[in-house]
Amino acid sequence: MRYRTTIIGTGAIAHAHADAVAAHAERFELVAVCDLDAERGREFADRHRASAVFDDAERMIAETRPDFVQICTPPGSHVPLMIAALRAGAVPIVEKPPALSLAELDEVIAVERETGLAAIGVFQQRFGSGADTLAAMMAEGVLGRPLVATCETLWYRDADYFAVPWRGTWQSEGGGPTMGHGIHQLSTLLGLLGPWSDVRAVARRQSRPTETEDVSAALVTFASGAVATVVNSLISPRETSRVRIDFEHATAELEHLYGYTRDAWRFTPAPDSPHLAERWAADTTHHESSHTAQFADVLDALDAGRPAPVTMADARELLDLAAATYKSAFTGATVAAGEIGPGDPFYTSMRGTGAPWETP
Repeated sequence: MRYRTTIIGTGAIAHAHADAVAAHAERFELVAVCDLDAERGREFADRHRASAVFDDAERMIAETRPDFVQICTPPGSHVPLMIAALRAGAVPIVEKPPALSLAELDEVIAVERETGLAAIGVFQQRFGSGADTLAAMMAEGVLGRPLVATCETLWYRDADYFAVPWRGTWQSEGGGPTMGHGIHQLSTLLGLLGPWSDVRAVARRQSRPTETEDVSAALVTFASGAVATVVNSLISPRETSRVRIDFEHATAELEHLYGYTRDAWRFTPAPDSPHLAERWAADTTHHESSHTAQFADVLDALDAGRPAPVTMADARELLDLAAATYKSAFTGATVAAGEIGPGDPFYTSMRGTGAPWETP
C-alpha cells in the first residue's frame, strides 16, 4: 500500500521527515505541506516535490484527506494539531515532545479512543543498529538482569539558540533539556529497561537566559530493580549522547551525538561469559538511527495490522518520568511512577509549583 502524507511546519526537522518519505517512495507520497511562512513553504515543497502548499493546517487536512499528518512545529502546537488530524481520520506523526504536559497528552489519548486511531511519536533513536540486537539478547535472557545504567545528554546551546522566542519557555517548549533534548536518550533507555518505579532529581538554571532549567540530574529506579543516573545538559562544550547498561553478564554502551550506527556501540562481556561477544557480533547490520528507520517500522506495523511504534502510551511513560523529575527537583521529594495525576500542579505543567530560581 502507498500512503498519502502531509507535513506541517517546514523548519529544519521537517527536512528529515521529507527525506524519510523519499527513502520510502514506493510506500509514501508527500501530497502537501503547510507553513505560516508561504515563501518557506513553497521552497520546501519545491525541494521535496510536494504538489501543494497551504498556510492553514486544518484546511490542508480537509482538502487533501491524507493518511498521515507529520507535525514538525514548535512543541506548544503539537496537541491541537494531533487532535485535528485524528478527528479528520488521519494518523499524526509528531515530533518530540508530543505534548507539554501529562494533561495535554491525556487529551490526545482520549481522542485516540474516540476516533479509533493512534498517534505516533517520533523517537528515532530507538531505531538504530545495535539497539535491536541488544533488545533481542535481553529477550533471550542471555545477558542476565540489568543492574545499573547511565543515560547522558550533554549538549551545548548558546544564547543565540535561545533567541528564538519559543525556546527555553514553560509555555511554548514545556521545559528545558529534561523535556526537549534528553528525551531521545531517555526514550532509548526506557525502550530497553522498561517501566520505571521512582525518581529523585535536581534541576538548575546554571547560565542560560531561559525560564527553564539548562541542566538536570536524576536517579531513577526501574521496576526490574535496575538503577540509572540520567543527566541532561545544554551547557557542555564537549557534546555527547550516551547510554550504558551494565547487566549481570555484559556491558553495552552507546556513544554518539545526534544519531548512530552499530559502530557507535561497545559491547563487553563479563569474564565468565566470553561467548556473548560472538552472539553480539553475529548481527552485522549498520543502519543509522533515523526518521527513515522508524518510518520503516511504522509502515511495516501498519501493513501488518499491528500498533505502530512509538505509541502515545510509550510517550506517556516518558512524560511521566519528565514530570516526576521536575516535581522531585522542585519539591525535594522522591516521586513514584503514576503519582502525578489530575489535581497535581505538575500534571498540567512541568513547571508545577514553580522553579526554585524564580524566587527573588
